[in-house]
Amino acid sequence: MTVDTNREAAGADTGDSLTLALAQIRVEAGEVEANVDRALEAVARAAARGADLVALPELFNVGYFAFDLYARNAEPFAGETFTRLREAAADHDIAVLAGSIVEDLGATETVETPADDGLANTAALFDADGELQLVYRKHHLFGYESAESELLVPGERLETASIGGLTVGVTTCYDLRFPELYRRLVDDGVELVLVPSAWPYPRIEHWETLSRARAIENQAYVATINGAGEFDEATLLGRSSVYDPWGVSLASSGDEPALVMTEIEPKTVADVREEFPALRDRRL
Repeated sequence: MTVDTNREAAGADTGDSLTLALAQIRVEAGEVEANVDRALEAVARAAARGADLVALPELFNVGYFAFDLYARNAEPFAGETFTRLREAAADHDIAVLAGSIVEDLGATETVETPADDGLANTAALFDADGELQLVYRKHHLFGYESAESELLVPGERLETASIGGLTVGVTTCYDLRFPELYRRLVDDGVELVLVPSAWPYPRIEHWETLSRARAIENQAYVATINGAGEFDEATLLGRSSVYDPWGVSLASSGDEPALVMTEIEPKTVADVREEFPALRDRRL
């Protein structure tokens, strides 16, 4: 299923725009080959529909709730999953946020790591030439009925990248509950935050409210990319969405696999911040 909004619906009337696609793919526990194939198919489909940037969900290759499979399926940063997504970006001339994988820090040699060994929840942003632009390792590790905080090393670096005239940042799932992280991104000039996630039922209200709040309070676009599918312990709620700097939902999905597409206007962020200069009134 594809969910589209057109330029008029998205409030786009002037200047260049970036066509953003959120690939809400089905994720099966431990089915790495099938999951990566779905991701590659979604990248190709997004490119065919004219997207400039496509984003994938959190731990889209192994499945977030497959905790006992993390170590077995961990890869170095330059491993097969990121390599295939990097090549797909170049082949299809589209920027790709490879949502996240379980990274084997001890085996990674190509990028800086927060520890000499252990595992991390790692996302990579490649531009349309397949060049690495950003690495993000999840900062806040979930402990509530989750083994993530026991299994993974938290990230430390908060990088930004320029894609299609927008300054882009990345956070991951549980990070949505920590607004300080988003303030740091705004201070670094971020206009669009991509949030690959594996958010489960029943916390629909939290998912929607936190995502919208991060957009409103930071006067930035926030795009949340969730997965679809069931695990033994949880069912992902989908509902991938794009919120504009006013907190208006530009496009969203249900809980089934979908390709969510909309237009992002770089000029809109500056216009909103000028019209309603709340960020200038900050005291902290």
